[in-house]
Amino acid sequence: MPLTPEEPQIHESAQGPRVTPAASRTAPTPRPVPGPRPAAVPRPGRPGPSPAAANRAGAAPRPAPPAPRTPQAAPAAPSVSAAVPQIQLIPASAEGALDAAEEAVDLLLDTGRAPGDVLVLTTGDLHPWAAHELSFGEAAYWAQHDAGDDVFYADAAQAARASGRPVVVVAVNGGPASAAAAVLPVALARAGALLIVCGDPKEINSVLGAGV
Repeated sequence: MPLTPEEPQIHESAQGPRVTPAASRTAPTPRPVPGPRPAAVPRPGRPGPSPAAANRAGAAPRPAPPAPRTPQAAPAAPSVSAAVPQIQLIPASAEGALDAAEEAVDLLLDTGRAPGDVLVLTTGDLHPWAAHELSFGEAAYWAQHDAGDDVFYADAAQAARASGRPVVVVAVNGGPASAAAAVLPVALARAGALLIVCGDPKEINSVLGAGV
């Protein structure tokens, strides 16, 4: 049937834009959700965790180094003066030996020595203090010796009865010729730190040894 002029002729080659059916479209692939990272693979040559990491992970801590030993104090050496007292010689005649002994005692007390530290022995006449105290009886006299709070004066014959004191002063003021030889060894044994002998140097050196 012939076409009318009003009806356009449709050619097969004139095709419009193709429309792909919705059913034929490919759905976009969903992106993966980031999760926890896998454990790091140790590098070659460093197998396993480091020692520091092992300690942080609960490994047994290293034992603390032992505390340094405190050096013990060495025992004190025995005092030489305690075993061998110092000897001091004051030259004096038999008449002046007692006065020299008195001056020595005064000097000891002035320099801080306690009165109870001093024992005075005489080879001749008694010291006036000893003669006075013995007038009240020997019991009262030796009681003062035992109290040990003052200078004590005794005769050489009583030296063995007297107890030791830090300082012993001997006045060789006469008496028998053997008095000095008898009292000086006893006085040396009684003296704890110092022995002072007032008398003739020759006589004293002959008993105690030359060079005193």
